[in-house]
Amino acid sequence: MTADIYDSLFLLEGLSAAQRELLRPLFEPCDFYAGTVLFEQGDFAEYLYVVATGEVVVSFKPDDGPTITVAHVKPGSIVGWSAVLGSRRYTSGAECTEYSQLLRVRGEALRRLCIQQPSTGVQVLDRLAAVIAERLRSTHDMVLSLLQLGLKTPRS
Repeated sequence: MTADIYDSLFLLEGLSAAQRELLRPLFEPCDFYAGTVLFEQGDFAEYLYVVATGEVVVSFKPDDGPTITVAHVKPGSIVGWSAVLGSRRYTSGAECTEYSQLLRVRGEALRRLCIQQPSTGVQVLDRLAAVIAERLRSTHDMVLSLLQLGLKTPRS
């Protein structure tokens, strides 16, 4: 994975060159083929993944229904934020739908850096919060659409 991909990540926007270099050793480049499951809902939350190329589908299985796709994660966005936010388990599953290049970082390592380098940590967490907020808005709209569709479907 080239340096320009790393430097162009949304998560790192607004950081100085020195801050990006401080974070670089924490990120591990990974290549995954279509169909690779990054994690299942309920797995131990270890990594945050940043999609550099390809696509990752995030799915959620409610207790009382079938699995639903909640997001198609494109380059520049993230999956697995439970690992950074201190959740012990992933609240959804994630699978690559095509060959994808990802950067992954251990949630524990990123949290530790945020404590040791508070100014960098605040900026990274702000970027992470922006991504999460946008995903939640998209998911909310999708769930409302699904509910409305379900209400309009004739019952047998």
